[in-house]
Amino acid sequence: MGAGTIRSGAEMSLFAKTAQAIAALALVVTTLVPSQVFAWGGYGHRTTGEIALANIRPETRAAIEKLLKYEKPLGTPECPLATLQDATVWPDCVRRTRWRWGYTAAWHYRTTPICEDYRAFANCSGGNCVTAQIERNQRLLADESLPAPIRLEALAFMVHFVGDIHMPLHSGDKDDRGGNDRETAYGIVPGLNLHRIWDGALAERAITSTDGPIARRYSPEERARYSGGEPADWGRESWQTARDMVYPNAFDTDPCAGDLPDETALTQEDIVEAVPVAQRRIKQAGLRMADMLDRAFEPGALPEPEPRRR
Repeated sequence: MGAGTIRSGAEMSLFAKTAQAIAALALVVTTLVPSQVFAWGGYGHRTTGEIALANIRPETRAAIEKLLKYEKPLGTPECPLATLQDATVWPDCVRRTRWRWGYTAAWHYRTTPICEDYRAFANCSGGNCVTAQIERNQRLLADESLPAPIRLEALAFMVHFVGDIHMPLHSGDKDDRGGNDRETAYGIVPGLNLHRIWDGALAERAITSTDGPIARRYSPEERARYSGGEPADWGRESWQTARDMVYPNAFDTDPCAGDLPDETALTQEDIVEAVPVAQRRIKQAGLRMADMLDRAFEPGALPEPEPRRR
């Protein structure tokens, strides 16, 4: 069409609508392609750290700042660890160096099929699952006899895994690697997968859709409502959320009634329904992280571990 061509009103209307659709698609795609590949998205993890930082005791904050000064001895300059927010994404960053950190990959999840009974420590040989590693790293962090760099590493692993265990698809799935094998459209954006959507776009929408800032000082009543429990309880909550909400929301059927298709799509209505669930999990992760940090830096607060039940 030449520069001097005059478009009709209908053509102009169609052109404007097409341009708006392309702009909307570009905006959504931008939010879905993070600069680094993170579980629960860098934005989601960092937000849990901001919530925790706003709710820990001043003494805990001071102890964390002291540990963060030992970043350099860890030898991971490509993965900064200068703040608590950095700590929440550090384990995902370092595991890309597989020859050094690849052994930690299994620590980020512990899925139970949603149509089977939940067992917190099944498929966790040698403590190689998220449930066990939260407890392990809290104890390492609390042990003042250990060198500071070891405790700093434990701090980063603990806060990251608290975030991971609250993402439903790190605890429950339907024989699809936590939703990674279910191609899923997110509104107008095709070709994603269910896990990636809950990691990234949905978490980001949940964080930005609250009436007020999600990272803030919470009242005692709010903390009582969102915190509490132990890692095994949090994993069970995520597994149940995957069973009762994530899969039914994505496939509009009882996921345990039969096989599910390999492809699906989240409509705008599905997304709106899922947002409050994601918001709750993010708030719970941040406030429970705050409680774990306060306990780790409180002398004598951690009892001897009890034998695990399978």
